[in-house]
Amino acid sequence: MFKGAITAIVTPFDEKGQVDFESFKNLIQFQLDNNIDGIVPCGTTGESPTLEKEEQIKVIKTVVDMCKGKVKVIAGAGSNSTKHAVEMTKEAADLGADATLQVNPYYNKPTQEGLFRHFSAIAKASDLPVVVYNIKGRTAVNVETATMERLAKEHSNIVAVKEASGDINQMKEVIEKIPNFDVLSGDDKMTYPLMELGGKGVISVSSNIIPKEMHELTEHLLTGNFEKAREMNDKLTPLFKGLFIETNPIPIKAALAMKGMIKEQYRLPMCEMRPENREKLEKILKDLKII
Repeated sequence: MFKGAITAIVTPFDEKGQVDFESFKNLIQFQLDNNIDGIVPCGTTGESPTLEKEEQIKVIKTVVDMCKGKVKVIAGAGSNSTKHAVEMTKEAADLGADATLQVNPYYNKPTQEGLFRHFSAIAKASDLPVVVYNIKGRTAVNVETATMERLAKEHSNIVAVKEASGDINQMKEVIEKIPNFDVLSGDDKMTYPLMELGGKGVISVSSNIIPKEMHELTEHLLTGNFEKAREMNDKLTPLFKGLFIETNPIPIKAALAMKGMIKEQYRLPMCEMRPENREKLEKILKDLKII
């Protein structure tokens, strides 16, 4: 159901800290003009933890209005409150999203049974396909393969996972054990090895600024052109690393600002990059002729 390069899009803000919808629409159009395969609004890269509910709804609606019928829209609707995640899932369905992205409940640190019940409640809340977002580094909990297998078996609309556990062996196990289940990389630098094992694509940070290249990279991998994919991956690896030189989405928003696409504005606790890291990122962008 989901494949290729899917952008975890940033949420631009203006100098007053409000969502800059003019810049946001330009970013979405930039994605569409460069063959992106899908867009995820209100993910971690979109600073979802600091978006108000009404802002989140408006951000998702903006993406749906521009992308419906063109590319897949996977709305970030996750929460560490099952009730809130269910409510946002229903909102996303009403807005016309194609699916929702559901992050592991963070800070609560639920058991595997708690995770199963959390994602089950979300799956039962609407007919929308669910993409589980497994990211232990931000949530302190890992969705183990047995739990993922159980979820996919018992809920036909739990159809994919955004895998950011960092454990390639776990990703391989999910691909092997769960048939007809889309495994997407949640980390740009893991896209090549994961897709070589049978993964279907990536929910990408880098594609905010290089959507065409990320689409081409995943297309080469999907069609078995591993030599060309390896060349592209090697060329882009410095960018993949540079965009995580500080906590995401700080570097990607700085990069987009350097390119003149957004204002470099964050919501606390996110803040601007340290000067020495900004210099490193700027050099990478210039070396790759992105700016």
